[in-house]
Amino acid sequence: MSPAETLLRQMFDAAVAAANPDLVVPPFMPQKPSGRVIILGAGKASAAMARAAETHVLNNWGLIPDGLVVTQYGAGVACRHVEIVEASHPVPDANGMAAAGRILALASAADEGDLVLFLVSGGGSALLPLPGEGLSLDDKQIVNRALLKCGATIHEMNVVRKHLSAIKGGRLAAAAYPARLVTLGISDVPGDDFGTIASGPTIADPSTAADALAILARYKIDLPENVKAFLRSKRAESPDPSAACFAAAEAILVAKPQASLEASADVARQSGYTPVILGDAIEGEAKDVGLVMAGIAKQVRTYQQPVAPPVALISGGETTVSVNGPAGRGGRNTAFLLSFAMAANDMTGVSALACDTDGIDGTQDNAGAVYLPGDIALGQAAGRRAVEDMTGFDSYSFFEALDRLVMTGPTRTNVNDLRVILIDPV
Repeated sequence: MSPAETLLRQMFDAAVAAANPDLVVPPFMPQKPSGRVIILGAGKASAAMARAAETHVLNNWGLIPDGLVVTQYGAGVACRHVEIVEASHPVPDANGMAAAGRILALASAADEGDLVLFLVSGGGSALLPLPGEGLSLDDKQIVNRALLKCGATIHEMNVVRKHLSAIKGGRLAAAAYPARLVTLGISDVPGDDFGTIASGPTIADPSTAADALAILARYKIDLPENVKAFLRSKRAESPDPSAACFAAAEAILVAKPQASLEASADVARQSGYTPVILGDAIEGEAKDVGLVMAGIAKQVRTYQQPVAPPVALISGGETTVSVNGPAGRGGRNTAFLLSFAMAANDMTGVSALACDTDGIDGTQDNAGAVYLPGDIALGQAAGRRAVEDMTGFDSYSFFEALDRLVMTGPTRTNVNDLRVILIDPV
């Protein structure tokens, strides 16, 4: 592994470690309740969060918690008392639907004096696919697949999901009332909007069903007739944000993307690079963001602006990929990286990494990939044409041919994507 690739991987590892649930959950645990402790949760980090919370409850409070948490396949961990269920992400399945129903029932059974501790992280929306009255799992899967392919932002997708659900958009908070409700979250969304993480099961929702219909119309998504009818009915509206269930509820973010970017920056600084954090909430089409980042790298290389090399350009957020034809393999991070590589055109001394901190780039088995100078030419020698792989949505295959994929498996946390561009002196 080259020095550049080693440093890029170290910076990614630091970003993931900064959001380790074992470290970030215990400092934010609430006070011991007079009644029971019910631990519920959903998301890619939720099982690891549950283990950290359960350990605190057992060791610090001397209580035995009950509860159920749903996470993605492969991200489960062993807990002593809290049940862990694995389900499908990003397209929901029957396991997630059954788990969501049981989570809602456990919340509904909580009494005043009990503590309902809800642990939430990115991915929770697909893992809690409990349809609204009159809808089926098939209906939600159809809408979810269409949203994933159309290029909608995570905020837009979650507005739609909230209004098709029996548990999201604050409905779980309504079910848990009058028990004490505390939500601990790990943010994977631009702006750290708590209501967007997993579509806000315990957070008051200001959006309306009309907003959801407008988003679906904007992206020209053809809905089943029963879904249209549901969204036009009162059943699709979320609980009133002024409801009593939200008044005393607490919601605390225990890990944010910015903290992980700063941890990555510390590694760069210790290695002699000047870190420049460009933002923790960068969105847009992956290929377009790749072009912009390549332009910034060229400015640094050519004019030493805004800072002279050696420099590490660091950014977070979540890009999108709008698929408009037959697709190969690849997620938003490899799509970004291939676009960047093509625009950088094997510029000397410029290398990059783009990875999802949850360890899964889209629906593939990689976290992302690394780009090194000369990779476009090496790809061509290996039988890959970058332009064809970009237009064919097959960025995974390009980096696979060069052995540049980053394989971590599920990291059991999720603070969105990390993109790093290293620029060495000439």
